[in-house]
Amino acid sequence: MLFSKKSQAIYLDLSDHTLTVARASSASRPAQIEEIRSCPAADANAVSGLLREIQPKRGGSSGYIHANCGVYTTRRIVRRATLDPKRFKEPEYLSEVVSAQFRIEPDKYTLAALNANTGADFDLESGTDKEAVFAGMPSEEISSVQKRLLEMGVYPSRLEIGTLATLGAIVDYLSFASVKAPTLVLEIDAEATQAFILSESGVDTSRPIAQGLDAMIPAVQKELGLKDEESARKLFYSNTFDFTGMGPVLVKRLIKELQSSIGFYEVQTGQSIGQVLCTLLPPKMGWLQGAIAGQLGVGVLDLNLKPWLEARGISFGAAVARTEIDPRSLGLFSLMLSHDHAVASQEKS
Repeated sequence: MLFSKKSQAIYLDLSDHTLTVARASSASRPAQIEEIRSCPAADANAVSGLLREIQPKRGGSSGYIHANCGVYTTRRIVRRATLDPKRFKEPEYLSEVVSAQFRIEPDKYTLAALNANTGADFDLESGTDKEAVFAGMPSEEISSVQKRLLEMGVYPSRLEIGTLATLGAIVDYLSFASVKAPTLVLEIDAEATQAFILSESGVDTSRPIAQGLDAMIPAVQKELGLKDEESARKLFYSNTFDFTGMGPVLVKRLIKELQSSIGFYEVQTGQSIGQVLCTLLPPKMGWLQGAIAGQLGVGVLDLNLKPWLEARGISFGAAVARTEIDPRSLGLFSLMLSHDHAVASQEKS
């Protein structure tokens, strides 16, 4: 047999809407993706069936599937900040930045400061870098998501913020594909939207917007003349109605916020946004990406993932359908690349 079963690796990407899991031939590169499966995250029976299929014989005496997991908790933080090198020696400086700029209590979060361009740990000693990305989540959310994974039968051998892995992968893709114009990346959750502007040099800007999918429900009710918001909610989140034609109306409020952020960025940098990419959207809400791009007057980032992944040592087995190698699996593929980065970092230390 070409690949040893003992060396197989499982990668799991869990968002509000979707669970996507892949089995790879190896945890190192080169590796072949042997299978990709996805199902609604809220469907317990579907989740259980998917995990049985992806690894029928669970390793270890515990019976858990050991997986590298990417998650998107509600209060996750992935924010860029400009720091003052003159204050790096002050013990409480970074906590002060987090508290003042992000409006959170640092002692309740597990946080890391990263270089905004390279993704490496931020170097306070050098005193030369000043652009950082803070990433983390509340400690209680870490406990909660770990408990949920264990209840699913998954032991997270590595747990990371899917947002961070995805942004790193997109930056790498932009460089690989020689995409010169900055890209607007949106993670649209139920209650909020995380907006990022990326270039091939790293994370240029980040901004949370207090509007998500739920903010579109009143417009759905009004446009369709429904009796209450609950009816509108059920229809909006179902797979039974095509909202494509209504898209410009539903994203109107979000577009206002995005235009403000984009305008500020363009004035500051002299660069114009070239394209948009929406991650985390449920399969039936793909129309939202087109609506947002259309209202902003830009295109959608054309992701040709296969050649990029193959250049990074990730190939696809015959059982993986071409339709599965699409942007909806970007978070999953990102875990494989960030795992490589983590291993390389550990080997250097």
